[in-house]
Amino acid sequence: NSEADLTHVRNLVLDEADSLMEKGFLEQVDEILAACSSPNLQISLFSATMPSSVEEMAKTIMKDPIRIIVGSKNAATETIEQKLVYVGQEEGKLLEIRRMILAGFKPPCLIFVQSIDRAKELFHELVFESINVDVIHSERTQTQRNRIVQKFRSGDLWVLICTELMARGIDFKGVNMVINYDFPQSAQSYIHRIGRTGRAGREGKAITFFTKEDAPHLKTIVNVMRESGCEIPEWMLQLKKPTQDDKKKLKKKPVERNAITTVPKYDLKRRNHKKQIIEQSKAKKLRQQQTAPTEDSTS
Repeated sequence: NSEADLTHVRNLVLDEADSLMEKGFLEQVDEILAACSSPNLQISLFSATMPSSVEEMAKTIMKDPIRIIVGSKNAATETIEQKLVYVGQEEGKLLEIRRMILAGFKPPCLIFVQSIDRAKELFHELVFESINVDVIHSERTQTQRNRIVQKFRSGDLWVLICTELMARGIDFKGVNMVINYDFPQSAQSYIHRIGRTGRAGREGKAITFFTKEDAPHLKTIVNVMRESGCEIPEWMLQLKKPTQDDKKKLKKKPVERNAITTVPKYDLKRRNHKKQIIEQSKAKKLRQQQTAPTEDSTS
């Protein structure tokens, strides 16, 4: 395998720099920086969000860096109408989604959830709601993802359920609404999610559901909304700010949530119990087959 010679590279651009400067990509970024050895190298970092920790790290690889902010720092564009909706328990989210569908809304729409399993669950609930809906996540093949994105762009698909995979990098010019079905795990996540709408001067709407379990982290999103020029109720402004430790815990592990389903909990318990019995029976038979004596055969 031949290696690319980067010694004469004059401009190095890192898009979504805050993500690339995290632990998962830092080693690869270091290798590229080491290979770009030109004394005239100019480094540019781009992102809708740039945490102070990333800025400090950037100063170690850049000489006399200049920071340029378009709009307000750590805020969304003013073309996005942002709204927080209290749904009580997890079950309230599905009720609110169905209410919105019955009331009528203008697609295309992106719906963000916090995991692949929840994306699948929500899809199975909405697929019978007479709307053109599909789901995209990292378990789908690249061919499937490309086909879904193309259908969404062409208007054949009205609603796309997705994970954090879709929060960055893909430009959808005509998204009218973003719904945060699951509360974002950080201000950066929130900004990138809702940034899929209200692009290129167009107006958009972002709705974020929150339960009582999400309430301790509500002030993080309220601060972004305030910086974006949204009107905020006074009681929200008086909310307690989450500690740095709370923010780190949420970013590392999302809030545990009940499955997205309209099946009663009693029926779910019975179904899971039956599934466990079947799995245990299969495992027992397999062990018996493995330990059963084999007869010697002679020819």
